[in-house]
Amino acid sequence: MKTFTGRVAVVTGAASGLGRELALRCGREGMKVALADVDEAALARVEAELKAAGADAIAVRCDVASGADVEALAARTLEAFGAVHLVCNNAGIAPLGVVWENTVADWQWTLGVNVWGVIHGVRVFTPILLRQGDEGHIVNTASVAGLIAPPGMGMYNVSKHAVVALTETLHHDLAARCARVKCSVVCPAYFPSAITESERTRPAALREERAQTDEDRAREANMRKAVQSGRLSAADIAARVLEAVREERFYVLTHPRILPAVEARMRDILEGRNPGSPL
Repeated sequence: MKTFTGRVAVVTGAASGLGRELALRCGREGMKVALADVDEAALARVEAELKAAGADAIAVRCDVASGADVEALAARTLEAFGAVHLVCNNAGIAPLGVVWENTVADWQWTLGVNVWGVIHGVRVFTPILLRQGDEGHIVNTASVAGLIAPPGMGMYNVSKHAVVALTETLHHDLAARCARVKCSVVCPAYFPSAITESERTRPAALREERAQTDEDRAREANMRKAVQSGRLSAADIAARVLEAVREERFYVLTHPRILPAVEARMRDILEGRNPGSPL
């Protein structure tokens, strides 16, 4: 998709971080933007920011773990703008912990947002893009944690590996249809964002069932430090995502310094070695 002006973008997780920057970038490119998030107050601020800059935007409260919510987001977007061209399945959370201590509620929440959110986005929007017969693009936000498996973040690793596999398969399925719809998977490393504050969006029905330990608190502190020390900004990553869409480039690998760890994992697999730590 070479031209963005006048096209329509849908961005989930648009209230903060990469989602916000993707939405702002789309607006600056002349796109109409449908913003989705569970944080309605922050979402309204992004909507106002876009409109103040002259963009056409709507805000839709959407829990991506809910298929009905994503279907309603699609209907609202078509009602407002008449079409969809770019879909950014970006909403995500990052709870931590060793895998045997994560509760059922933890897993349900993580997989609901990070995996089912992307599944619903692909399931709902791909048929719309195909029916239009126009150029279209789906961008799924994964992580380098979809290419390696750092300790202490098993649920996140599982969810992001799933997003990478889903998007690679989507690429093949679209190619088999000779579709004008393309897709990309975004695999950033650490960058400043609000993802370490994921707990604020946890549904009451899936509340934390286990008391935090000192190890949990130390792990969270290390994650916050790593996220805030990232050298690339969310705006930098958003710019690279739009470049990849223009170039029809599938893998959006924004942090090349992490690639040796990805290569080491591949070599462990190919040579039959036990996995080394990527940290």
